[in-house]
Amino acid sequence: MRLNFIQRCNISPSTLQQGGRIMLFHISRRTLIKAGAALPAGWFFTGPASSSHASPAKGLKADVIIAGGGVGGCAAALSACRLEKKVVLIEPTAWIGGQLTSQAVPPDENPWIETFGGTASYRNFRTRVRDYYRRNYPLTAEAHALAELNPGNGSVSRLCHEPRVALAVLQEMLAPYMSNGLLAILLHHRPLKAETNGNRIQSLLVRNELTGNEMTLEAPFFLDATEMGDLLPLAGVEYVTGTESKKETGELHAPEQADPQNMQAFTACFAMEYREGEDHTLDRPAEYDFWRSYIPTLDPPWAGPLLSLTTTHPITLEKRPMQFDPTVEKTDGPNLWRYRRIIDRKNYAQPFRFADVSLVNWPQNDYWLGNLYEVPEEEAHSHLQRAKQLSLSLLYWLQTEAPRRDGGTGWKGLRLRGDLVGTEDGLAMHPYIRESRRIRAEYTVLEQYVGKQARAECFGVSQEGISAEVFNDSAGIGYYRIDLHPGSGGKNYIDVESLPFQIPLGALIPIRVENLLPAAKNLGVTHITNGCYRLHPVEWNIGESAGALAAWCLQHNWTPREVRNDPSRLAQFQSYLKDTGIPLEWPPEARVR
Repeated sequence: MRLNFIQRCNISPSTLQQGGRIMLFHISRRTLIKAGAALPAGWFFTGPASSSHASPAKGLKADVIIAGGGVGGCAAALSACRLEKKVVLIEPTAWIGGQLTSQAVPPDENPWIETFGGTASYRNFRTRVRDYYRRNYPLTAEAHALAELNPGNGSVSRLCHEPRVALAVLQEMLAPYMSNGLLAILLHHRPLKAETNGNRIQSLLVRNELTGNEMTLEAPFFLDATEMGDLLPLAGVEYVTGTESKKETGELHAPEQADPQNMQAFTACFAMEYREGEDHTLDRPAEYDFWRSYIPTLDPPWAGPLLSLTTTHPITLEKRPMQFDPTVEKTDGPNLWRYRRIIDRKNYAQPFRFADVSLVNWPQNDYWLGNLYEVPEEEAHSHLQRAKQLSLSLLYWLQTEAPRRDGGTGWKGLRLRGDLVGTEDGLAMHPYIRESRRIRAEYTVLEQYVGKQARAECFGVSQEGISAEVFNDSAGIGYYRIDLHPGSGGKNYIDVESLPFQIPLGALIPIRVENLLPAAKNLGVTHITNGCYRLHPVEWNIGESAGALAAWCLQHNWTPREVRNDPSRLAQFQSYLKDTGIPLEWPPEARVR
């Protein structure tokens, strides 16, 4: 694979095939001289030339191709490499890590995650994040000694960390497999076309977004870990989008009519700090007048103007007054500054002059006026740009018009920290995607299997002491509320209690295609149950189990369907999952809510 850097330095293609592996940093002069640009824009790793990794100029062959280097994609790569399978992982942005890094969303997790409720490798990731801070940051003695160190002390998570710390940790975890040639990571690569033969995918054509070069990737297994299920339409895999109808699923909160275009809002997240006494006011965003006066038209109605400190409570749908003050820890109501704070200066010793930094992924910058997939490319691009304008407008409003507790308006000292998210415009590299295309699976998880109220009504029993459906083909566990943000179809929040659940293997197997597995939010769930299967530890588990399933099938010459539908084979695979630290059921103390 030739890159601009290679061409400028007159490195011949044959050089790439000699001497093992080359790691290249793509850093523009402009990026280097920008203040705080501490990380390269992207990394490219090539594995050593071998029969399994052919010349990059023509294509690559591997055991498993993983499209999408997000949370699920990274977990899938770790899992497949653990069984010594050769993996090519492609990622469209400059950073692997998805939600954790390029989308700038700290982990949303279950309340038991410090001791159980996630896979061993996910909990290892969390431990490594804390260790990274202890090794590299000037923590106070008190912060350094905290077993459950929360770098930002954000209220949304017990581990509010910087995106690039997650990136460094993921690179550490994957490094041994890159060094021994099992893993090749192709950044800035996007899938274009899939070649199929009957019920199998033969190859995937991908493009380097920096150079325009294309290559073909071949493997016996393909995993779709993209944020929006991009391989599904390319490979003709049967899939669903938007909301299913109540008639189709029988779900308590499903609408009467299906709406394939009603998808959850996506968000252009950003990091900001506050510098008292300084003025970092943005130039007035082009769409500020629109967003300043915009009052959402949703059912049930929104609380008022979107750019406001009064939002809609996701559970009660009543008006919810919020506070915003970057100078204090506590306010009369919830302080948005603390919500996703990733740097808390109190954790750091002098003379280092850290300022608090908060990530903004709030109701006020959720974008629901259109979708990023299942629409023409030009329309998707327009919605992405408008979402960015919304986020910039929110920041400008905070700087200039947000009401202060002292009677003033605006916080001019708020400053974008694009260096922390690896971009020049200050916004995250990739929008935060809550909902993906979803495979039509051998088994689809419905609300009545995991929703507390829906399950109780289905069985005509009290909600007290009820537990989720037991899946005998479990490939993991998860827990989060069924949390649906307002959608492009005009529906407001649906946020209802769920039950600690399992991830059925049948939800990872398409109804027809034999060698593609979902490895992110694109498994066999509905619009409703996506709301509890979409968060970090669950996506990690989905990816890790999908990677293990692909590698296990290659090792035994089985298909995923044969593993699930044969009790003996299923038991062998589940035993392997448990041995590698993937829990298949919740302990009794957590199972009942």
